[in-house]
Amino acid sequence: MTGWTEADAPDQDGRVFVVTGANSGIGYEVARMLAAKKAQVVMACRSEARGQAARARIQEAVPNASAEVMALDLADLESVRAFAAAFLERYPRLDGLINNAGVMALPRQLTVQSFEMQFGVNHLGHFALTARLWPRLLDDGGGRVVNVSSEVHRGGKIRFDDLMGERRYDRWAAYTQSKLANLLFTHQLQRMATATQRPVSAYGCHPGYAATELQGRSGSAIERLVFTNITNRLLAQSATMGALPSLRAAVDTTLTPGDYVGPAAFFGARGYPKVMEPSRAARDDDVAQRLWAASEELTKETF
Repeated sequence: MTGWTEADAPDQDGRVFVVTGANSGIGYEVARMLAAKKAQVVMACRSEARGQAARARIQEAVPNASAEVMALDLADLESVRAFAAAFLERYPRLDGLINNAGVMALPRQLTVQSFEMQFGVNHLGHFALTARLWPRLLDDGGGRVVNVSSEVHRGGKIRFDDLMGERRYDRWAAYTQSKLANLLFTHQLQRMATATQRPVSAYGCHPGYAATELQGRSGSAIERLVFTNITNRLLAQSATMGALPSLRAAVDTTLTPGDYVGPAAFFGARGYPKVMEPSRAARDDDVAQRLWAASEELTKETF
């Protein structure tokens, strides 16, 4: 017996979704699946050329696909603001924002605004994007925000005394911090929406261990070699399977706002998407509130 699949997703005709990092991997598969369900998909990509190539592949797979590529660099808040302004001018509704794009286990680098790259792209860029698109998410009965995290969030810790890794930097600790931040953002966003009776709902998800381009760009040279030549081939599920949790979080009306969705088999690495329990740290009200306040201060964005 199989679990929840693309076939279980309801028709999305007339609905609009933004997918960040839609040119490859999980983001591409989510965009393709949504387009196949007749949604209007905005593919928010750092590289417009790669985005257009991905859009062409989607239109080949889904001849009647409605998809548009728009430039978005999450490592630059000015790009986030420009994207949001262009989207708000062009689209009268937003039914789903899938905050998917991310980087993993990089040597210490800085964004344009001098944030540590992993925290800046994976969390702060998406925090700012969601804030800027908030007015549209509130329209037409309310939209969904889906934050793509990882099971490695369970080893994460928010280092408020050194968020940017200036005193001590470990590439994997920075990555797990950013993935925990994704779920704390989800938790606090849903708490805020519920408390203020806003119609927006927030969901977290994780893809399990899916074979994508991310592993080939992550970690040390030896780690990249192991990822691409050994673990991806032996352990990883496909990007298509890895995208199902994001799709389910975006469209499944049986879910409860705030749910965390991901494959549960093989210690969360593989399988069909189910509702899971995130770590206790991902549901810490005090830490979530503190992170929210820090994110507002750093990005100069509010809801």
